[in-house]
Amino acid sequence: MNKTIKEFFAHATAVIDENCIIGKGTKIWHFSHIMPNSVIGEECNIGQNVVISPKVELGKNVKVQNNVSIYTGVICEDDVFLGPSMVFTNVINPRSAIKRQDQYLKTIVKRGASIGANATIVCGNNIGEYAFVGAGAVVTKEILPYALVVGNPSKQIGWVSEYGHRLNFDEDGEATCAESNQKYLLKDNKVVRC
Repeated sequence: MNKTIKEFFAHATAVIDENCIIGKGTKIWHFSHIMPNSVIGEECNIGQNVVISPKVELGKNVKVQNNVSIYTGVICEDDVFLGPSMVFTNVINPRSAIKRQDQYLKTIVKRGASIGANATIVCGNNIGEYAFVGAGAVVTKEILPYALVVGNPSKQIGWVSEYGHRLNFDEDGEATCAESNQKYLLKDNKVVRC
């Protein structure tokens, strides 16, 4: 990687391997390791002690809090929030003595989704747009757009707006975000913004 033309900030203790693409305005903090062939978009914030494994892709404005591990196979779209010490997996049945690098499963975290502190995302389970995974949740299945999930294993307990507020739908399936006044419609177990 050409470090002479650098439009991002990397703390002196951060390690950035060869062939990484790091977007303008991104900040990489203490003791974080960006491994080869990773792509990090513009205006991202990579907290302290973060590991980004080879070939991981992060969109624009992704916020990665301290002590997060993002393993090969993970793609985070724009505006994703990854809370402190949350973790992804990338193999369903890992064994120390058996090499399974050819069995990594892809996990996509869609635009605007938030994953709370200490949550675990079991590989192969995508997180929908603007979904909210509560702190400590263990995700073992696909999460719908705008879904609010908590617990181990995670269970959906409601819906949230793009601003992260709980939506209370009326009998017509309509709801309004308390902060943004954006309107939402719930139909056939799917939420769309009006």
